[in-house]
Amino acid sequence: MTDPAAPLPAVTPWRLVLMLGALTAFAPMSIDMYLSSMPDIARTLHAGADDTQATLAAFFAGMAIGQFLYGPAPDRFGRRPPLLLGIGIYVVASVVCAMAPSIQALIGARFVQALGGCAGAVIARAVVRDRFNHADTARVLSLMTLIMGLAPVLAPQFGGVVQVFAGWRGVFWTLTAFGLLIGLWIALSLTESRSEATAVQARSENPFRAYGALLSQKRLVGYGVAGALNGATLFTYISSAPDLIMGTYGHRPLTFNIIFAFNAVGIIGASQVNRLLLRRATPDRVLVRASIASIVAAFLLAAAAWSGVGGQFTVLPLLFAALSTYGLMAGNTMAGALSVDPIRAGSTSALMGGASFAAGALASWIGGLLHDGTARPVAAVMFACLIGSSLAIFLLAVPKDQRTKVPA
Repeated sequence: MTDPAAPLPAVTPWRLVLMLGALTAFAPMSIDMYLSSMPDIARTLHAGADDTQATLAAFFAGMAIGQFLYGPAPDRFGRRPPLLLGIGIYVVASVVCAMAPSIQALIGARFVQALGGCAGAVIARAVVRDRFNHADTARVLSLMTLIMGLAPVLAPQFGGVVQVFAGWRGVFWTLTAFGLLIGLWIALSLTESRSEATAVQARSENPFRAYGALLSQKRLVGYGVAGALNGATLFTYISSAPDLIMGTYGHRPLTFNIIFAFNAVGIIGASQVNRLLLRRATPDRVLVRASIASIVAAFLLAAAAWSGVGGQFTVLPLLFAALSTYGLMAGNTMAGALSVDPIRAGSTSALMGGASFAAGALASWIGGLLHDGTARPVAAVMFACLIGSSLAIFLLAVPKDQRTKVPA
């Protein structure tokens, strides 16, 4: 087993990074691949727009709840068994989705699909913390973002092609095949990384006590709140983008896919800039600077949206800038949280991921309530979330002496 404090090897462990990055892609693949199929689903299953949208909401709910359920399991039972179980649940639920006879059955299956798929992200992050120290965890998470980020770029286009030739059911059969391939890869290649100290700690406390211990630590709460609110900006964008870009600004679906992919590339690019910055600065220092940049970008976005100056030609570039800061902050908030209590890495990963999905669902709901056919609601919600995220970073997560510290 690799020493948790071991430095990142001179040669990047690309095989491991690719494998763990694929595990984190379950959610974006399952969300983005079927978005273009939603009208066909409504037509085929004789469902209204609200019921069809509920298939997405059910997936978000399953991701949020499932991560909290999985958290203590990889600490107690090891990384491999819960991961393989989760992938198995995902595959079975994907089959049910593909064969769903009604919209109600599809909604239920999507919830279970998320319960299974969320194991990948939770346990992948725990495996990273098992093998690397704080700074190198942030670097590896940035590399994983590069892989995970390809899903929002490629999945809508690939899903559209599958939709044309095999319909919406073909999309879910494709997700079934994806789950089977990743599950086989994990079964054959991923070695156990949980330490004995983690196992002993997990056996000595129940899940509620583990979460209570984590929530009693000020810095971890700070990273958690910052990560959740930062993630909420991404969820707000995903839920509002179709209506904003195609409805408000009148772009065709092809143009929407291009804009959607371009914003994903911005997040991916920022995550790789983060990896380069970590060669000269600590994760906390990068996080502080990125949080300031996020507030500036979000303020300008809100000002453009509310003033109407420049219309979409001002709003869309500023939206790109605000979203790109996610790539600078996500890996560093997660690495920071995992560094606070490494012995409970599985529970920490679950707490962070579940909080992000819960905050994202709440932010998306608030954005929906404020919907007025303009960019104002999404800009206002993103600005508020990034203000809250930055306050958590400055007041709870990052000590003053760490904000300017440069590694030796």
